[in-house]
Amino acid sequence: MTTKIEQKAIIEGLLFVVGDEGLESKQAADILQIEVAEADELIQEMKEEYQSEARGIEIVEIAGAFQFTTKAKHISYYERFVESPTTSSLSQAALETLAIIAYKQPITRAEIEDIRGVKTEKPIQTLSSKQLVKEVGRAEGTGRAILYGTTRDFLEYFGLRALEDLPSLPEQSGEESIEAEADLFFENFQDVINTDDKEEGN
Repeated sequence: MTTKIEQKAIIEGLLFVVGDEGLESKQAADILQIEVAEADELIQEMKEEYQSEARGIEIVEIAGAFQFTTKAKHISYYERFVESPTTSSLSQAALETLAIIAYKQPITRAEIEDIRGVKTEKPIQTLSSKQLVKEVGRAEGTGRAILYGTTRDFLEYFGLRALEDLPSLPEQSGEESIEAEADLFFENFQDVINTDDKEEGN
């Protein structure tokens, strides 16, 4: 039998793992093997605990699911971080994620991770903070996962008039691996970046 402290620790870990997909009280209850009312009570207590001045994040409820988010009163510091020279450029992980979103949108984080083969929570957060991608809806089915798409800023950032300006992807054979598909996305997307850089240099 797990203690209340341990149950909260497990929920905290689950909130970290699920990221912006969110965690429903029923999901937490099923995993902890407790009643939904008990899970909801634990999460509500945790929400209050995270209101402490010593915490930089809080728990919020969005569309019936709970998730971690930064506190609004600290936003100026986050903006300073995003605008700093060390974070002005996009990492390869962010570019690969952005390429997949650009070609496959609307797409869920889980679908992006299936293609890349690694977690993409941080790259998506980076792209969202730079306003290159945004939430464009919710997928059908259990969990109603968030769907991501590119923004107008994305087009302006890479000098594109429309998504149709992205280079076309050649037909893929059924035997090609997901890793090869991800590489193809990135290579084609990199062509756009390189072309844009050359035009800026002229």
